[in-house]
Amino acid sequence: MTLLTKTIIPATVADLDVVLQLFKEAIRYQKENNYIGWPDMDRKFIEADIQNGLLYKVVSDPTILGIFCVCYTDRLIWRDKEKGDAIYLHRIVLNRAHSGAKIFSTVLDWAIDYARRNSLMYVRMDTWAENAKLIDYYKGYGFRFVENYTTADTPDLPVQHRNLNVALLELTVKQ
Repeated sequence: MTLLTKTIIPATVADLDVVLQLFKEAIRYQKENNYIGWPDMDRKFIEADIQNGLLYKVVSDPTILGIFCVCYTDRLIWRDKEKGDAIYLHRIVLNRAHSGAKIFSTVLDWAIDYARRNSLMYVRMDTWAENAKLIDYYKGYGFRFVENYTTADTPDLPVQHRNLNVALLELTVKQ
């Protein structure tokens, strides 16, 4: 088996159609496997993430192996725990055509490196509270369960993040 060289770079507007296709495939995969998942994906929100430099792609030239978004604050979900001391990972999507690429460890290494370089204490993420298998997967990487939280039904959140029962997960970054 050949090991892929994986690089993380910002997505560009030119990637938008591929990014949206990856989300579409992820949603289909979630439904086919009876996983809790996104009901839909808000194109304008994803486009704004790209334009704001928040959406990244994991590539093995020229292939996009997966995508993910970051936030540098997340008061809507983390509320009073938000203190400007974390990087938040969101919407991690694997290119189903490369399901063996195992991109999460690459994404996590990138996030930990970012946190260290910026003196942040945590890498945080949330996932569906009812998906014990996924929560355990992230715990296997050192994340700890913080709490369950139901997101608000507010236009401040994209449609895919409204009224979700999510598990909040946190990894302490050793400096």
